[in-house]
Amino acid sequence: MTLIDTPTRFTPSDGEGSVQVRLDPQDRIGTAKVFAVYGKGGIGKSTTSSNLSAAFSKLGHRVLQIGCDPKHDSTFTLTKKLMPTVIDVLEQVEFHSEELRPEDYMFEGYNGVMCVEAGGPPAGTGCGGYVVGQTVKLLKQHHLLDDTDVVIFDVLGDVVCGGFAAPLQHAERALVVAANDFDSIFAMNRIVAAIGAKAKNYNVRLAGVIANRSAATDEIDRFSQAIGMRRLAHFRDLDAIRRSRLKKCTLFEMEPSPEVIAAQQEYLRLAQMLWDGVDPIAAAPMKDRDIFDFLGFE
Repeated sequence: MTLIDTPTRFTPSDGEGSVQVRLDPQDRIGTAKVFAVYGKGGIGKSTTSSNLSAAFSKLGHRVLQIGCDPKHDSTFTLTKKLMPTVIDVLEQVEFHSEELRPEDYMFEGYNGVMCVEAGGPPAGTGCGGYVVGQTVKLLKQHHLLDDTDVVIFDVLGDVVCGGFAAPLQHAERALVVAANDFDSIFAMNRIVAAIGAKAKNYNVRLAGVIANRSAATDEIDRFSQAIGMRRLAHFRDLDAIRRSRLKKCTLFEMEPSPEVIAAQQEYLRLAQMLWDGVDPIAAAPMKDRDIFDFLGFE
């Protein structure tokens, strides 16, 4: 088996001209609540995902975080080091997945959060959707999803091509991480459009935006109101969050201070809200030129 997978062209209802690896119904994730986290590259998706995973675990849930980035550092603060990717270990056995054991690619992190790094194909070859599909297939083959309450996909940057939109085939709700600036909101708008396209054929629905690394949320809120979006949480640009990454730990392991405790409580509030269930949003993304007019500065 090679990393190059032949994509299947869907009907136009999946997005005009969409090319996507078709999801085998048998590979659907079972009863766990599944969330996919998207956002502009470098906006703090992995930090947000890991702290959200930790918060879910603090609430007593069994959590699995799946990193979907060739950089494979999504679970870094949970496991304290970079873990081998599914693609790495598959390559070692010449893609004979039956030779793999769960402990070859799945690792326990902070407070029992289980961690998998899907990785990605070599540059210029293959498809990110294939990597995600193989990861979920392995997890199902080894019955690792049977005892999982929450699955979080942490997805590469703001790439919304067919391959890296693959987690949307599995997710129940999609979350967008954005800062209070033009580039983040522009990326959020494109992601909202991708989620809307996938919602035509899959169960995924938009949950809302998480404001991150921002003192204020006025531009996020103004844009959200215009397209029918909602803000779920707000995490300020705290030095403690930056330092937690350097210390290879989650925010819940940092020395307590009023601002750290407040951020921890916000993560716990967000996790509880997502667990209880949030109503889906049918946001209407803007055309690119309209965002420039809407968010442009004098």
